[in-house]
Amino acid sequence: MSSPLANEIEDENVVLVAYSMAVPKQRHTKSRRNKRRANIFLKSPVLTVCKKCGKPVLPHIVCLNCGYYKGVEVIDVLKKLTKKEKKAKQQEMKAQQAEGGTEKEKSLSWEGLSKR
Repeated sequence: MSSPLANEIEDENVVLVAYSMAVPKQRHTKSRRNKRRANIFLKSPVLTVCKKCGKPVLPHIVCLNCGYYKGVEVIDVLKKLTKKEKKAKQQEMKAQQAEGGTEKEKSLSWEGLSKR
């Protein structure tokens, strides 16, 4: 074996090859280690508000509460619910739509815009 990093010892029957490992010249201090690790942590997810129901949702993901994505119903949420749950969910969605409609009207008026 002829390698530039290998130190070869040859006998009649045995060939030993010893590779030299990389060893740091100086010790890394605790502050250097901690600076490196400062950015290794879990970041909180960025959430947006669903336009239909107002619940927090991950961006570019279908809202699991109402089943809408970009104003189009993608998943029929009420399909898998029982009759009682369907009725409660429909009432909840109607109430949220009623609240959302009044907020939009207020924000578009001159008074609402001037307060901001």
